[in-house]
Amino acid sequence: MPDPLRIAVIDSGVQSNHPHIDADRLLSGLAIAKDGTVLSKDTADRLGHGTAVTAAIQHQAPDAICLPIRVFHDRLSSTPRALAAAIEVAVAERVDLINLSLGTVNPAHSGIFAAVADHALGAGILIVAARDNEGTLCYPGSLKQVLGVGVDWDCPQSDYAIRGGLAFASGHPRPIPGVPQRRNLFGVSFAVANMTGLIARRGRVVPADWLQLTGTSG
Repeated sequence: MPDPLRIAVIDSGVQSNHPHIDADRLLSGLAIAKDGTVLSKDTADRLGHGTAVTAAIQHQAPDAICLPIRVFHDRLSSTPRALAAAIEVAVAERVDLINLSLGTVNPAHSGIFAAVADHALGAGILIVAARDNEGTLCYPGSLKQVLGVGVDWDCPQSDYAIRGGLAFASGHPRPIPGVPQRRNLFGVSFAVANMTGLIARRGRVVPADWLQLTGTSG
């Protein structure tokens, strides 16, 4: 049997005791401060976003192992330096995929993200990230070294779509029994998580194949 894929989930951490989380498939992660330094191995999620994202990934790829890297602490806001450091940590941990259900719309930060995306790609790691926020390009998701994902509300959660050289997935997270879909979390964060999980479900990841498929390889 091949080793299970390893997925770095850069987000707000994870609640390991949440009923939608398989704690046995979690690695001991770490937290990154806004200045990019490693704070501790405290990855407890105090915001809920990272838990929902990780649950969506595990729902799609139950055999994968997730490495939580916490960059969101008291609110869903971080810094380019922290995100870049988190990507570098994920590369050092030799993951197969990096899930970034986030991004910045400030193009001034594209350079720092391009550098770490190059490093990840050179290590054979595919970054999956939000391509845009309601039509405004996000970074690093719109970079050629990254698989950027958009929302397709009509796409079933069990599949993804490629249209016009762009990747799309459902923007809905893992369903909560008894809760109407419209009242659950939703959006591009979960399109990214669903896409990451669907890629992991296929097995071995060859980044160039996915980047060529979406016409984003350089």
